[in-house]
Parts: sequence; C-alpha cells; structure tokens
Amino acid sequence: MEDFHHISVLPDEVLAGLAPHAGGVYVDGTLGGAGHAGLILSACGPDGILIGFDRDADALAVARKRLAPFGDRARLVQRNFAEVAAALTEFGIDRIDGFVLDLGVSSYQLDTGERGFSFQADAPLDMRMDRSSGPSAADLVNTLSETELFRIISEYGEERWAKRVAAFIVAARDKEPILTTFQLVDVIKGAIPKAKWEERLHPATRTFQGLRIAVNDELGSLERGLNDLLGFLKKGGRGAVISFHSLEDRIVKNSFRAAASGCSCPKELPVCVCGRVPQFKVQGGKPKRATDQEVQENPRSRSAKLRVIEKII
Repeated sequence: MEDFHHISVLPDEVLAGLAPHAGGVYVDGTLGGAGHAGLILSACGPDGILIGFDRDADALAVARKRLAPFGDRARLVQRNFAEVAAALTEFGIDRIDGFVLDLGVSSYQLDTGERGFSFQADAPLDMRMDRSSGPSAADLVNTLSETELFRIISEYGEERWAKRVAAFIVAARDKEPILTTFQLVDVIKGAIPKAKWEERLHPATRTFQGLRIAVNDELGSLERGLNDLLGFLKKGGRGAVISFHSLEDRIVKNSFRAAASGCSCPKELPVCVCGRVPQFKVQGGKPKRATDQEVQENPRSRSAKLRVIEKII
C-alpha cells in the first residue's frame, strides 16, 4: 500500500464543476487514492465536510492517511456508494451540496497484480473490489453457464468474439479449473483468431472488463447510487461523474437527461397537463475531456468523460 500511486483525472474540471464552498457537505463515492477528495476538502474549508466511500480496504487505508490533516471533516466508510442513502441517513445527513464519482477500476488495483484485475500479471483470478465478500472472477468463470458467460462478455465487455470466448472457457474448465489470470488469457488468445487481434488492444481486454463489471455489479451500483445521490442534492447542489467506457457513460447521460427533463405529456397534446418542470440542469453540452497535456501525463485520462449536473429547484 505504500506504493499506492494515484493521479486524479480531470481535477481542475471537477472542481470547476462542483464549485465547493465553505460549510458544504460533499460525497466522494469512489474515494480511491483520495485525490479528488483532498481537493474538495481544501476548497470547502474551513468547515465543509466530505463523506468518502470505497469498497477496497487497501484504498480506504491509504485515503485515511492522506486525508488525516483534515481531521473529522473527512468521514470515510468502507461501503459501495450504491448504499449512499443508508450511509448518509446514519450520518444524520439529509441533503448534500455535491458529489463526485470517478468510475471504473483504479490504477492501483490494475497495477497490483495479486488483485487479479490485470491480464499483464499472473495472479489468482479475483477482480473483487471488496475482497471480503462476493464471488470472484474465478467463481464466475468456473460455474456460470456458457450462455451467461456469453452475455457477460458480450454485454459488459462489448467483445464481438464473446461466443467463441465463452465456448472456449467452458471447454477449458472441463479439463481443469481456470484459477489464474494467465490461464484465462491463454484461453482468450486461443478463442480469438490471431489475425483479428487489434493492434493497440490486448485480446483479453474486453473479456476482463466484462468479468470485472459483473463481479462488482458496477453498472447496477452506478444506476442505484447515482439515482440516490441526485435525490440528496439540495438546490444549487452539483454532481460530477467521470466515466471511462460507453456503458458507464450511457447510464450517466441517460440519468442526467431524465433528471433534467420537464413535461412528459404525449407530444400530441396541445398543452401540458402533467405540470412537471425540470428540477435539474445539465452543465454544458458535450462532456469534458482531458487535455493533450493531461493525457500525456496521465494516460488513464485518455478515455475519461466528465458530466456535471446541477439541482435548480
């Protein structure tokens, strides 16, 4: 954990979007290395507070150390941000001034081979953000039906060779359990014709993404947590979400669009009868992207998209 390396993505854009102020109450639903959390706490001083969530015990330990200078203004919990409603209620908080979500897997998790997130290091096939609970990637690979594996790899990994990969996994596990990352990589390489490997993308990338999302219920957590966080925003409060692939971004975009929509009457009605008015406003048009300089300094930011929403009623 001493080598927990973390560079916050789009830090200036997140701060500009949230506009933290003194006395505000903020939520970081994906604490990680506490980069965004530290910036927010500095900006909302001297009395603003931040509730930080992370499922990863290692990340939380590092965050506690890094945020120690802020004292009890930083309140950290080892929970999935999908449980934000229950956690905030326990803290006696019914409204917040802002929240940030930096989605996906952290650089630390990818770089720590033993966690099983990376196809670049041989390790137990785990992929759990919270290693104390739930099925691992090895559990899924060795127990799910071929049909369910195909669904996960196709839907969550967006792998066009998903059918072959699922079939090869089932055939391989019939001979011996698939328990390590390199075992799975070898199966995937065998399933995808070498002539079809993409020049800049490892053949295992999409399958590993699909399994990781399934293991951690990332999309379901995002839908539940984002909906609850929007419900906790007070008037003038803002939410900032950074996504890294199309599945996440689609959920964020659609959730923000629905929250910012007004009249829901059928178009054929001459006048509005539902009386619904927009309660939120999406900031800007297209999502913010990292500058060329940031991408050069932090390659992880290349695919990042930042969307910001404000509660206006």
